[in-house]
Amino acid sequence: METLRIAWFNWKCIRHPEAGGAERFTHEVARRLVDNGHEVTLVTSRPEGFPAEEEVEGYRVLRAGGTYTVYLKASKTYMEKLRGRVDLVVDEVNTLPFFTVKYAKEPIVALIHQLAREYWLLEVKPPMSWIGYILEPKYLSLYKDILAITVSESTKRDLEELGFKRIYIVPEGLNMKPLEKPPEKNGDPAVIFLGRLKKTKHPDHAIKAFKLVVEKVPDARLWIVGDGPLKSKLHKLVKKLKLEGRVMIYGWVDEERKVELLREAQALVFPAVREGWGLVVIEANACGTPAVGYDVPGLRDSIRHGETGILVKPGDLEALAEALTSLLKDDMLREKMSRNALEWSKKFSWDKTAEEFMKVIELSFNGR
Repeated sequence: METLRIAWFNWKCIRHPEAGGAERFTHEVARRLVDNGHEVTLVTSRPEGFPAEEEVEGYRVLRAGGTYTVYLKASKTYMEKLRGRVDLVVDEVNTLPFFTVKYAKEPIVALIHQLAREYWLLEVKPPMSWIGYILEPKYLSLYKDILAITVSESTKRDLEELGFKRIYIVPEGLNMKPLEKPPEKNGDPAVIFLGRLKKTKHPDHAIKAFKLVVEKVPDARLWIVGDGPLKSKLHKLVKKLKLEGRVMIYGWVDEERKVELLREAQALVFPAVREGWGLVVIEANACGTPAVGYDVPGLRDSIRHGETGILVKPGDLEALAEALTSLLKDDMLREKMSRNALEWSKKFSWDKTAEEFMKVIELSFNGR
């Protein structure tokens, strides 16, 4: 395919302090598109201290606006710097779309990792929370007739219920190389939580369930890895439940330390309310660590229940604790799931993701 000039809209970039799985997807695919001869310009928000424009691993980044003003600023950036100079627009929907369908003249692809439903009620204050929750189906319907990319079967079904007609699944990739075989799990039995410390990830559920785990596995440990607005509250919760010395809240760690902890842990606990996919699950799997999570969109795609991990009813702390306890106490079960998890993780790479993404882009130009 001839060189494409792509304008990609996402409210955060990979260097944003709160970057997550969606930003990792954008970054890994964008830099591979550049490696294959295409031009990519990312239009995004500008956190304090960040330059208005820079190059990141080959693609151009244009920054303006904050968490909410980025949407208005992005349309201005497009009009002034990109209109008539690009061949394709990627509108990546993280909570809110950029409404490019209202002003961009080029072909548009909607990249929708997940619906924001619970996010509005848990992370946004009233009245904006209720407004967002009610309006989400309405503003997403603006995109139902254009080509859409998502990362899981769960989100595809959600979009089909909203009337989307052309939906393609492009699975997320993996940054690390999966281990050749499950590692030796030495030391005290450990459970790891890895993710942003915010309400939609439910790190408090991990701690409360762990309180039940230690009743049956007294030498168990819980590692909370990640940063976010709930950090101080989690410290207080640990103290309230008398889990000091058993629960370690690491905060942010670098990639090397993250991998070390994932390899050492016997299980990942990830009680999120909803995910697009659950990148952290596959990262844990690549380290031979099975996952326990809620049976919710995204996690029911990345966790193969009974094979690579265990899914439980959302909000059921006793079931969450029981699943974790079974992995800590039953060596045969854990080792079987560890082997399965490793094999499952080998199916994913960012090279494959970028290749599939480009195939879908070609379809958009063929009118399919």
